Amino acid sequence: MQQILNFLSELKVNNNKEWFDQNRDRYQECRKKILFLTELIIQETGKFDPEIGAQDPKNCVFRIFRDVRFSNDKTPYKTNMGSFISKGGRKSVNSGYYLHIEPGASFVGGGSYCPPADALKAIRTEIFDHPEDFKQIISKDSFRKVYSEMYDDKLKTAPKGFPKDFPDIDLLKYKSFAFGSTIDDSVVTSDAFVEKIVSSMKELYPVNRFLNTAIDKWL
Repeated sequence: MQQILNFLSELKVNNNKEWFDQNRDRYQECRKKILFLTELIIQETGKFDPEIGAQDPKNCVFRIFRDVRFSNDKTPYKTNMGSFISKGGRKSVNSGYYLHIEPGASFVGGGSYCPPADALKAIRTEIFDHPEDFKQIISKDSFRKVYSEMYDDKLKTAPKGFPKDFPDIDLLKYKSFAFGSTIDDSVVTSDAFVEKIVSSMKELYPVNRFLNTAIDKWL
């Protein structure tokens, strides 16, 4: 993993096509490592989340090329590498597991990040119908030790179609139902890295099961 961190650190200060082309072989080696790591994680997460199934890591790993069409930042490459593992691959609407590798900013997590409107409504509806079940999952001590809080991006008022006096209306205001846990570079480059990833993802499984049940039920 040190090879990946080194490449990404250099890419951050040389984010241009000329440098990237000169270092394309290094990138390909890093990509191979990410694909191998993702394949290993798919196998390990499948032991506690059978819905993952057998997947091609290429359908889970994100491209390093940025979409700059609607961005003021025109740098062509991401300065991180990552993968999203879920039923149906990274392009599906399903909740899943995310690994992000970036010098000084690596993390593991998952859930449902910025889901499309229909999936978001499905999740909110399931929480509205079963608030205690969801709260019990995310308040479990072992879970909160890894994921202290949900990604904090909320509506200011109750979402359309839900009563404002619902006791847990704050839960329904979230635009994402996603969690993350930071990982130090020292862990990324250690022998304990895979164990850290898998144990963190295992804690997230009950959340993903709840969210995917909602998506399957209401879509």
